Parts: sequence; structure tokens; C-alpha cells
Amino acid sequence: MCCTPRNTRSKARGRRSSSIAARASSSPKRGGPSPPKRSRSSAPSSNRCSAFSKGVDVRVAVIIPAFQAAATIRDIISRTHATVSAAEIIVVDDGSTDGTRASAGDVAIAHDQNCGKGAALRDGVREALARGASVLVTIDADGQHPPEEIPRLLHPIQEGRADLVLGARKRDRVMPLSRRFTNWLSATLASRISGQQVRDAQTGFRAFTRDVAQQVQPAGDRYEYEANFLLDALQAGYRVASVEVPTIYGSHSHFRGWSDTWRMARAFARHAGRIVAGAT
Repeated sequence: MCCTPRNTRSKARGRRSSSIAARASSSPKRGGPSPPKRSRSSAPSSNRCSAFSKGVDVRVAVIIPAFQAAATIRDIISRTHATVSAAEIIVVDDGSTDGTRASAGDVAIAHDQNCGKGAALRDGVREALARGASVLVTIDADGQHPPEEIPRLLHPIQEGRADLVLGARKRDRVMPLSRRFTNWLSATLASRISGQQVRDAQTGFRAFTRDVAQQVQPAGDRYEYEANFLLDALQAGYRVASVEVPTIYGSHSHFRGWSDTWRMARAFARHAGRIVAGAT
């Protein structure tokens, strides 16, 4: 890691979420025993997190890596609280100099310098596990991922259908043309690793179980971390589901063109043999 994270909170608050069904933290891997089917009468009646499996002691943590996000971070935190009120919100300030830390208020982790999104996510996941999270959600601080969609990402885990859920964006005109191609290509290649359909391999809007967080330890400090996380999870046989979310692009991105694209290409190259052979 390029820098040492500093915890800015002396004690984690053990907020509990009643939003996910039992077995979320220990859902079986692909190929394991199938979870019991839910009857229609027992299905959640609302897409609000609080409507899920009342009384079940499951903790949800929402990890928000933030860099130069002073203009948006407060709104993202507020909307996340409104949507999943019982969840732990873990903001990781990745060396911002624009007042992100002050705008966020209760920042869990602060980097003294910019280490990269991957480093921020890694530290956020570690903090969430230390606080006892059963289900982890990652969401960007710039507004590209609507917090209101979090309950929809949690549903497949709640129902025992998935271990990792991707917020998949449409490859429409809202997405820049160059991103549409790389998004399609990466999704196609990722799908070949396990035979599971991956609709958006580049999305950072994700939900996953504690078991996935503990077992998948990807390399990389920048955007390649997210690619490695998904590919390693697929390689390990975890069940992946996709939920369509709005495609939102702001005027500024921290994605660094060729250098980050090259890092992500190297992540896929690590799995070249499996991609060529396809799932067995």
C-alpha cells in the first residue's frame, strides 16, 4: 500500500441492519447446496431495505471511497442514510485537498496522500469486516451511483441467489463511446471465466457477502482492484448477479485514460487461459 490509513474514529458504532435475510454472510458458493426457495407470500413487499426479514441480525456496511468529492459527498451520505438507515457508512478519504473530509463529517479512514481507489476500497473493506459487517456495499462518492438503488442490489443476496451483485449500467448514449466498447469487451471476457453472464464488469456499484470480502483479496491500488476483485470472485466460483441501474456520468472522472486502461488489461491478462478455454 502506498500510504498508511489513519482511523479517525476511535470506536466503531455497531449499527445493525434488518434489511437482508439470514445466510447472507455465509451464502453457498456456486456448485454448493441450493438455498431453500421462497414462496411468493414470503417475498419482500417493498424495495426499501427496512422491509427485508425483520428481526434478522445482519449488518450492512456501505463503503464510500472519496477523492476530491467535497461538492457531492454530503449529499451521497444523506441519501444513503435515508435509503438504508441502519447501515454503517464508511467513508474513506483518499488524500483529498478540497475539503472532502470536512464535508463528509464523520470520516472513518483518511489517507495522508492519494493512494488510489483500490487502496481506499481495500481499507474500507477491512474496516467493514472489523465492524462485523455481513453484507458490504461499495458506492462512488461523485454521484454516479444512486444510493436509492442499494436495496435492489441487496435483493439477490437476501434471496440467497447471489454472493456478489453488480449494478449494471446500460451501454446507451449516456455512456461515452469509448467506454461503451471497453465495457462490452470486459463484460464479454469476464463472462467466459465462469460461464455466468456479467453485464457490467467495470461497475464499482456492488454488494457482496462477508465470505466474498474475506476470501477475495485482489491486487492493485487503483481501478484495476475492482477488475481483479470481480475476476478473482468468478474464478473462485462465487455466484454473480446483475441489477440494472441508471447510467450516470459526471463532467469529471478520476479514471486516468491509458494508464488505468492498461492496468485493467493486465488484470484480464492474468486470466487469459480461462478466458480462452471458457468455463468448464
